Amino acid sequence: MVKLYFVHSIRTTKLLISRRYSKSSWKMSKATKVLLLGTVLALWLCSVGANITDVNEAAALRAIKKSLKDPMRNLRNWNRKDPCTSNWTGVMCFNATANDGYLHVRELRMLNKNLSGTLAPQIGQLSYMIILDFMWNKISGAIPKEIGDIKSLQLLLLNGNQLTGSLPDELGYLPNLDRIQIDQNQISGPLPKSFANLNKTKHFHMNNNSISGQLPPELSTLPSLVHMLLDNNNLSGYLPPEFSKMPSLRILQLDNNHFDGTIPASYGNMSNLLKLSLRNCSLEGPVPDLGRIPNLAYLDLSWNQINGSIPSNKLSDDMTTIDLSNNMLSGPIPANFSSLPNLQRLSLQNNSLTGLVPSSIWRNITFNETDRLLLDFQKNMLSNISGTLNPPANVTIRLQDNPVCNAANQLSIVQFCGSQNGTLGEEDAPTESSAKCPPQSCPSEYYEYVEESPISCFCAAPLLVGYRLKSPGFSNFLPYKDRFKVYLTTGLKLDLYQLSIVSLIWEEGPRLRMYLKLFPKFNNQSNIFNSTEIQRLRRMFVWWDIPDSSIFGPYELLYFTLVGPYEEYTIDLPKSSISKGALAGAVLGSIAVAVILSAIVAILIMRRKGIKYGVISKKRLSSKPPIKIDGVKGFSFREMAMATNNFNNSAQVGQGGYGKVYKGILADGTVVAIKRALEGSLQGEKEFLTEIELLSRLHHRNLVALLGYCDEEGEQMLVYEFMPNGTLRDCISARKKEPLGFAMRLRIALASAKGILYLHTEADPPIFHRDIKASNILLDSKLIAKVADFGLSRLAPVPDLEGDIPGHISTVVKGTPGYLDPEYFLTHKLTDKSDVYSLGVVFLELLTGMQPIWHGKNIVREVNIAYECGMIFSVIDGGMGSYPSECVEKFVSLALRCCKDDTDARPSMADVVRILEEIWRMMPESDTSISESIVTDPKKSSSPSSSVAMKNIYVSSDISGSDLVSGVTPMIAPR
Repeated sequence: MVKLYFVHSIRTTKLLISRRYSKSSWKMSKATKVLLLGTVLALWLCSVGANITDVNEAAALRAIKKSLKDPMRNLRNWNRKDPCTSNWTGVMCFNATANDGYLHVRELRMLNKNLSGTLAPQIGQLSYMIILDFMWNKISGAIPKEIGDIKSLQLLLLNGNQLTGSLPDELGYLPNLDRIQIDQNQISGPLPKSFANLNKTKHFHMNNNSISGQLPPELSTLPSLVHMLLDNNNLSGYLPPEFSKMPSLRILQLDNNHFDGTIPASYGNMSNLLKLSLRNCSLEGPVPDLGRIPNLAYLDLSWNQINGSIPSNKLSDDMTTIDLSNNMLSGPIPANFSSLPNLQRLSLQNNSLTGLVPSSIWRNITFNETDRLLLDFQKNMLSNISGTLNPPANVTIRLQDNPVCNAANQLSIVQFCGSQNGTLGEEDAPTESSAKCPPQSCPSEYYEYVEESPISCFCAAPLLVGYRLKSPGFSNFLPYKDRFKVYLTTGLKLDLYQLSIVSLIWEEGPRLRMYLKLFPKFNNQSNIFNSTEIQRLRRMFVWWDIPDSSIFGPYELLYFTLVGPYEEYTIDLPKSSISKGALAGAVLGSIAVAVILSAIVAILIMRRKGIKYGVISKKRLSSKPPIKIDGVKGFSFREMAMATNNFNNSAQVGQGGYGKVYKGILADGTVVAIKRALEGSLQGEKEFLTEIELLSRLHHRNLVALLGYCDEEGEQMLVYEFMPNGTLRDCISARKKEPLGFAMRLRIALASAKGILYLHTEADPPIFHRDIKASNILLDSKLIAKVADFGLSRLAPVPDLEGDIPGHISTVVKGTPGYLDPEYFLTHKLTDKSDVYSLGVVFLELLTGMQPIWHGKNIVREVNIAYECGMIFSVIDGGMGSYPSECVEKFVSLALRCCKDDTDARPSMADVVRILEEIWRMMPESDTSISESIVTDPKKSSSPSSSVAMKNIYVSSDISGSDLVSGVTPMIAPR
């Protein structure tokens, strides 16, 4: 058999060469023949002596690659001969499970590879696999039912893709499955009853899909289930009372589904439960008695139709968050809320609670510098207070829209009755800087100072880690920051100084996304991690070897980035359990193949004539030198891909005709907005650079700042500062549960006008924006407005030879319907008053909450009609609450003047700013306190009489314009 194999190899080699050369040209020296025969022998020896990947599994991997799309070419080495011995990316093998002499695929690791396409059914042929990981890609199609054939599977990780279809019943027959993560896909259909067979499964992470139907009561038999995350689906039916029998369940998170009936009383028997979150689930009936759950820390039953009184049984001392807002609760606020030492948030707003406002809730809490307590009692029927409201600075109390705020003898609580912005849990952890270290810089931009180490400071290169808490048991992270660092470094077996929390962001859920840096230990050689340590740390994250925490809940790895000195490391391939013979065979095989190829290439080179050396590749010819613009950073495509998880859909925050906008986190932790142009909207190189140079000159607190750009690999991207509160359009639409008050809307209007005034008068050269609209005005973390998107902007006209400045620019009409200046539309003459018109439309949106065009109606025309008929208050947005009527009238008058058809009748942008500042000064002091130095010229002020008269006159949103016309007096609201 061996002899036949050897002879066949020789004949095959000779045949291959003879096909290239005719018999007359088959002339080889004896030495050449010996060389070729020797290489064939070496190749044969390595084939006989080495294990190779199971044939069926190798074929399955090739089928998997064929069904995937790989634009970043992360799988480019999947064309090598053998998957296991040739180190295919993401393929990890071992040969310890069977005595068949073959290597078998143990893990398939495809985290963040920017893959799309579908999962091939042949994936089920990887019958020895333990981990299947395709997290954070763009894979579509259905989950193959053949995965149910992989009986060894322990981790099924498919979250963060675009998968559709229903969950296969076959997944319920995986006897060793520990974790199933399919969250953030588009899975539909019911939850299979077969999942009740998953006796070893601890984690059901299936949130943010479209799973529908009844929750199977059969799941109550699962003995090991710890986390059930099914929020943001389309589940219906009743909540199974049998779930109380799950012995290990710690987190039950079912927010944003559509259940019927009540919360089962049996849920009060879940002795191991740490978190119960049933927000916006259409539930009715009473609040169950949860006082028997000893360690319950987080309870959210908000946005339901729960009625009756709040149980007065004592709750767990571990409780951090109680949210019962937006229900139909009645009765008093119970005394049991006054004995919760770890409470961070108690939200009871928008119910029908009566009785006293308790002033004792915070008395059993010992506050340190980072502790915060929010008590939100707005929109109830609370009539008085118990004792005196004199909380410490750490406590925020909200009492707006309660009778207690209208009582004449309660002037001491006026500070708690105003509208307050911001919510607990939105703060970022302070960046951990190296302020204590000496000023000299580290040797490379990838190295940073490490503080609090055994030698105080040293330079080292960090690993960059994206990390997310999927269901934290608190509302405010800062008090738990030090505890978290101890928890994570202990789990990773690192020293405390080796972890830096660069930033954190609260996301919908609520979930807490973190950007971390891991530093190597100090040593006297090279202060970087070695490859073994990198593999160990990554494995700790992806194998979930870090123990679960009761307060921090489940976590997930978003990315594990290697930059600087780590770029050449391979993190996809930890050492597999492959025998020494297999490795030796792989090496010999590589040598043999190399020798054969060298011999054949040498023969071809000798036979061919006229070959010219030094040919420059097309790629090099097509390459272009990097562009540099002073004051603006040039980013690489790799940096942009890393910042956005390979432009993952979960990072997308907007889209327009130019392309998509992504939220990204740069390597230094800076959160940015990345505008990525579509292929069809790419500008020429000159035009793109001109736009960047123009934007780089714009510096104003009310303009979104350009931080950098990317012009690489056929891409054009602009990098802006990130605005966490989104667009003004979103903030004044129904998407926001807490509409903006009038004072905040006025502040936004003034800030927007100042930004545009800068463009018109102070920018060098001056600029006409040309596309001002509510969706191009963005709001930062403090709701400060900034004008964005200068893609349609034009330079203002320049003086001619005689020094005269033309009054307009003749140009093709561009902009957004509803905001377009009518004269510009008709004449194609763009002026500074065109921006004034568009901003006037934005002002009307702020005042009315309407869109510029809706149901065939135009906002300018509708407001004009109401104004001329004396019915202006009938179109004012009811979501503003109470407001000073004269201030609103002046604001409406200004907005309508801005929207005059006649250009000359419109005010200049300077006049707009001046009038808005006058309106601001008319506002009561309690409202104007929300801004810092918003009025540019404090010396200008309205007359004392008008100012004093207006401070106490407010119009309720319940009063219509007809009431005012008929003589109803505006509401007098003490402030």
